[in-house]
Amino acid sequence: MIALSLRPLGQHAMFYLAAAVSDFYVPWESMVEHKIQSGSGPLDMRLAQVPKMLPVLRSEWSPLAFCISFKLETDSKILLDKAVMALEKYKVHAVVANELLSRKEEVIVVQPTGNVTVQRSKDEADADIENPLIKLLVDAHNHYIKA
Repeated sequence: MIALSLRPLGQHAMFYLAAAVSDFYVPWESMVEHKIQSGSGPLDMRLAQVPKMLPVLRSEWSPLAFCISFKLETDSKILLDKAVMALEKYKVHAVVANELLSRKEEVIVVQPTGNVTVQRSKDEADADIENPLIKLLVDAHNHYIKA
């Protein structure tokens, strides 16, 4: 509903898709009605994949909007490759690649024009990485609008 509402704004709209609730969920038909009893033995759970809505956002709901997605990994060796794959697959304008252990200190913004490393300012005790990250993304959005 939000994406369709912002569609008339075209390239002036920005989607900052910062948080994935989860890649998996428990389908309603697999949910039990009452508390699971501990005496019933080991518990097996089958999770379903959450449908990917980013392609629909990019192609149908708000195709001209500036889109930023995030890629969080625990393995730094695969992080950038997966971020580049997401950039190409979903046709977003930027992917914020962050490693779980260092995500509050440093992220890499992957864009078609190249990668930019963003670090938390060490000058201020309460400085967050979000401040320089948002500035970079707003600047990229402004460039997109002008282009």
